[in-house]
Amino acid sequence: MPQKNTICLWYDGTALEAAQFYAKTFPNSAVGAMHCAPADYPAGKQGDALVVEFTVAGIACIGINGGPGVPHGMAFSFHRPRGGQARVRGHDGDGQHQYCGHRGGGTRIAA
Repeated sequence: MPQKNTICLWYDGTALEAAQFYAKTFPNSAVGAMHCAPADYPAGKQGDALVVEFTVAGIACIGINGGPGVPHGMAFSFHRPRGGQARVRGHDGDGQHQYCGHRGGGTRIAA
């Protein structure tokens, strides 16, 4: 059965290092694809890792380097590959519904 969700962790430039740490620390873990910046950008240079795919204990994860102002914390997001669903309903900290849709490969829900 294919996994429906991917854990999405945010970092300030250390996603690759974190993925490598998890891969050597936990069984059934590995670093997968790395998506790099195609050109220089305000917070970095061409070739810097922007997104790192990895697996921790068999669970698919994505590490995103959000740049300055997006430090790694205890929170995470779920990435759900889009299957025709434009939005996924979530909850904010006050129990109110929020919608969190992103262009591209899926929908992210902040946790």
